[in-house]
Amino acid sequence: MLLPLAGCSWNNDLTRMGFPNPITKQGAVTLSLWQGSWVAGLLVGAVVWGIIIWAVIFHRRRGDKLPPQVRYNMPIEILYTVVPFVLIAVLFYYTAKDENTIDALPANPAVTVNVTGFQWSWEFNYPQYKTVGGGSVTTDGYMWGQGPLPLLEIPVNETVQFNLSSPDVIHAFWVPEFLFKRDVIPGHPNHFQITATKTGTYTGHCSELCGLYHSRMLFTLKIVTQDQFKAWIAQQQAAQKTASGSTQ
Repeated sequence: MLLPLAGCSWNNDLTRMGFPNPITKQGAVTLSLWQGSWVAGLLVGAVVWGIIIWAVIFHRRRGDKLPPQVRYNMPIEILYTVVPFVLIAVLFYYTAKDENTIDALPANPAVTVNVTGFQWSWEFNYPQYKTVGGGSVTTDGYMWGQGPLPLLEIPVNETVQFNLSSPDVIHAFWVPEFLFKRDVIPGHPNHFQITATKTGTYTGHCSELCGLYHSRMLFTLKIVTQDQFKAWIAQQQAAQKTASGSTQ
């Protein structure tokens, strides 16, 4: 039944076990861990199902005679005590290793973005790129329905660090294709880094219930080439310079 439902893309969608196609190096690590956990679970399930079927077929009741009762079989007891510990240790090792990879914060990222989540939108600030007046490039957020979604633009194949903060309540920064989310907590700045591997336009969300318009707390993520990113930054600097001059 699965093959007709999956259609032509079954090879990609089915092997991801429900996960979106990752667009970052860190997302690929998460997907690998997810797939490995499924493989381990299916192997354990196959062994358990095999033993159950074997017991049903070869140890079904025959007549009224009670079958031989075997107690305290030490090799079997040692086996079903040791094997779960081995499985847990292996899963723990790979989980801890991949968590360390995903949470790593190498020095000197190519781009830094200060993300502010507030009720109920986002603000993205690029502190490396200054504007006239001593500020830096910032894309302001508008609540959905009252203007365009706030735009987060980043370059492909470059390390990008996100610094997360909130002035009001707990939010959560989530792009489904990152296969990753992180809480945005008042008084407790959070950080993470990604390296995008694909260009494209995606929708980001707040995944922490944060109030009345939580579902509208969206933003647009645009991953572009490095040249396109530089051109966009220059365009933003020029636009904010013009806006600054018009207010003086």
